[in-house]
Amino acid sequence: MTRGRFVTFEGGEGVGKSTQSRMLAAALETRGIDVVLTREPGGTPGAEAIRSLLLTTDGAGWNARAEALLFAAARSDHVERLIRPAMERGSWVICDRFLDSSRAYQGGGSGIGEADLLELHRIGSNGLLPDRTILIEVPPDVTAARLARRDGGEADRIGGRDAAYHARVAQAFADLAEAEPARFIRVDGQCDPDETHARILAGLAPLLEQAQ
Repeated sequence: MTRGRFVTFEGGEGVGKSTQSRMLAAALETRGIDVVLTREPGGTPGAEAIRSLLLTTDGAGWNARAEALLFAAARSDHVERLIRPAMERGSWVICDRFLDSSRAYQGGGSGIGEADLLELHRIGSNGLLPDRTILIEVPPDVTAARLARRDGGEADRIGGRDAAYHARVAQAFADLAEAEPARFIRVDGQCDPDETHARILAGLAPLLEQAQ
């Protein structure tokens, strides 16, 4: 049996990752590809429980190191129980956020060292990396307006951090994409969803051709 593929969506708050993940999953299914659509943190009961701990606005929250550890623990369960088994049976896994979000948010945003984050990932998830990572990029002023419409001012703990934090996150994502151009597909998310989707499919064309 042919191993499945692993595709992740990354980017800041409100760039359209969830919408594009669903659109890609539907497009793959029309091609006869079995798809597992998931998200981080989450995807398994254990990881969803950790998601609630991380994103709730109740209480004082977590320090940056504890936050990085919790994300790594959720990811470990997700990889072990859902992602690897799905790929081994030949499914494509489409995930809304993965390791690069930790590298951008806990790394670029909160100052945890890159080496430490990668070591947590090596221990927790055996260093699994996506076959392709789709980075959707949208200017901060556009995403702020989108979030205001979507959330009505009620952001989760991480989404509600200040503009300087999210600017560091955006720069970290850009730096990651520049450093790993073979894995990242950078997409301008300012156009309408159908055009963004078409650009994503074009970027994934080599993988799709191999799946035929």
